[in-house]
Amino acid sequence: MHTKLKVPVSALCLALAASQAAQADLFAVDPGAPAGEYLAENGFFAAWYQDTHGRTLDLCLSKNLSSRVPSTPDAPSYMCSLLPNPGIFDDTQPMVFPNNFPDEAFWFTGDAAIVDAASGIDLAYISAVEAAFGGGDPAPGDQISFARIRIRVDVPTPGTYTITHPYGVDIFDVTADDFGTDGNRAINMTRDVGIGAPQTYTGALGGDIGPFLRSVNGPYTEVNPDTGAMETFIGDPNLLEAVTGSPFNTNFVRIEGPGGIDLSTTDFAISGKLSSVVRPTPALVDRATYSRSNSQQGPLNAQQDVFLKAPPPPAKASYVDTGGATVTMTEADSTGNWYGQSSVNPSLPANVELTVDNSLAIASSTPATLVQPLVDHVTISTATYGLSSGQLIVQASSSDQVSPPTLSVFNSSGDFIATLSNGSTQTGISPIPPASITVRSSNGGSDTEEVVILP
Repeated sequence: MHTKLKVPVSALCLALAASQAAQADLFAVDPGAPAGEYLAENGFFAAWYQDTHGRTLDLCLSKNLSSRVPSTPDAPSYMCSLLPNPGIFDDTQPMVFPNNFPDEAFWFTGDAAIVDAASGIDLAYISAVEAAFGGGDPAPGDQISFARIRIRVDVPTPGTYTITHPYGVDIFDVTADDFGTDGNRAINMTRDVGIGAPQTYTGALGGDIGPFLRSVNGPYTEVNPDTGAMETFIGDPNLLEAVTGSPFNTNFVRIEGPGGIDLSTTDFAISGKLSSVVRPTPALVDRATYSRSNSQQGPLNAQQDVFLKAPPPPAKASYVDTGGATVTMTEADSTGNWYGQSSVNPSLPANVELTVDNSLAIASSTPATLVQPLVDHVTISTATYGLSSGQLIVQASSSDQVSPPTLSVFNSSGDFIATLSNGSTQTGISPIPPASITVRSSNGGSDTEEVVILP
């Protein structure tokens, strides 16, 4: 499971970095058409985000009302998380950018709470993909988006608190200095990932959010009062419901802490409007590797291992191995992680062709086909640097034991350091050691490790 390091919580934590999305669980974002151009009806934000389970959500701006929770004049039961703000956005009037437009809007929200008077725990959990403005108020050219995880907790005593949620685990060391009045918000963490240049929406792809949580009772269909169109939603934010979609199969929020504190909830308020945009089935290859060795009896042992991130069943995934046979892949726990194995000995260089079909879950989804190079699996077993000796020691191996490839060492900048001999090298580097090294195989595989610094 994706686990965060322990962090002090004496200040609000903000993570503003935009990272690569190659292995993220948000798969794609509206690129704008024809060339990075967005529509006024969406406030010039990206129209949609798609996750690796194949669901594409529009920026949720519709004024659809829930047919399950009655509205009141002061509290309309919107299916979108629309937040009226006096002087900025009046939800009783037509939405027009920028004069009457939300200063915060959402492609997705998934919120939960735990309140327990006996233990003194009062926890609020927010997960979202949000549209906002760098300066706060709606303004042309100031649009930003980000993926947010927010955890705020009143706790009774100092100590270590572990919070498990659908998108990971966060561990907090709470000290006496972190307390306000009666421990008010002793844990106060916000992690916003993706804030970059205005009107650049790719940063959120590298955040913690994804796949989108969705109600186990949905989807829900409601009538848009402005257009009369039927629109479909992955949840109803006016209800608390069980969900599915966690990439770790942790469809709950749980807090564990000192004195035997152990509380959890499976109730979430979910918002997100399914898009009518037709998108291909998402698919990301995590790994396509081969291994081969000779047994003591003489026969060659070979296998091809393919790991794929794609929508879970009822989707189907398969690949064609280097021998031309179709291998049906399996998925175990509805997280969208697929695996398949073949016993064919490859002739290099070689590719495998993968196919994913999610049309049973999303009728408009078109099958996806990927061609992926098949490479050896490289493992670094030792990467140390002695400060006194100035020597870098690296030991590594390839999964190809029959035709051992050449293994070469590179620093984090991609500069060549040395070639391994019989799986190891000892090389003088001075005066500064590399923070990490990568071992690359002539047969395509690689592995990266941080260097352990020794006296």
